[in-house]
Amino acid sequence: MNISAKIADERVQDVRCDDSTLTVDLIDGRTISVPLAWYPRLLHATPEQRTIWEPCAGGYGIHWPEIDEDLSTEGLLNGVPAHTSV
Repeated sequence: MNISAKIADERVQDVRCDDSTLTVDLIDGRTISVPLAWYPRLLHATPEQRTIWEPCAGGYGIHWPEIDEDLSTEGLLNGVPAHTSV
């Protein structure tokens, strides 16, 4: 029996936000959607600021320069919200 497994590629292809959700498309075809409330900097950013992002960490991260926010695809896939101080 010949079983062929597709190799996962967790690099970022596209990023978008609406009023309540951060959605990240990965190169391997998966889409991650998480509550925007998990990331207060993004939640409180303007819609325009949310559209200005760039890949970082070799494509495995997302950086929003105007709000100094960085997220990794690993954290998103593991459902890790931002750390907030109490």
